Amino acid sequence: MAVVPDAELAVAARALRQSVVRLARRLRTQRQDHGVSPLGVSVLARLHRHHSLTPRVIAEGEHVAPQTLTRVLATLEERGLVLRSGDPSDGRQSLLEITPAGLEVLREDSVRREAWLAGAMANALTPAEQGIVAIAAELLDRLADE
Repeated sequence: MAVVPDAELAVAARALRQSVVRLARRLRTQRQDHGVSPLGVSVLARLHRHHSLTPRVIAEGEHVAPQTLTRVLATLEERGLVLRSGDPSDGRQSLLEITPAGLEVLREDSVRREAWLAGAMANALTPAEQGIVAIAAELLDRLADE
C-alpha cells in the first residue's frame, strides 16, 4: 500500500472535513421536528447499538463531559425515551436502555434523512460511485472510533 506524504494527507484531511461538515449540515436540514437534540439522538442510537450502557461509557463514547450528558439523559428520561436501572454487577452504577418510545424517535429521525440521502446518491452518483461511498462509509466509521 502506498504511503501518502504528510502534505497530501493534510490536503485530503481538509477536504474530507469540509465535505463531512457540509453533508452533516445538509442532513440536519432534513430532520424531523421531534424535539430531541442531536446529542440526544446520538445517545439513543448508541443505546440501540449496545443495548445498555452506563452514563460514563456513553459520555466517553460521545466525547462529552459527564455534566453535559447528565442534562441530556434527564431530558430523555423525562420523555420516556430511556430507562435507568441499577447495574446488577455494581450497585453504585446505573444502566441506561432505550425504550420503545426512544426507538420510535430514532426511527423517525432516520427515515427522512436517509430517504433524502439515498435520493441524492441516486441522482448525483453513478452506480460505481455509490459503491465507493458505501466503502467510504465503513472507513469513516472506523475513523470516528479513533
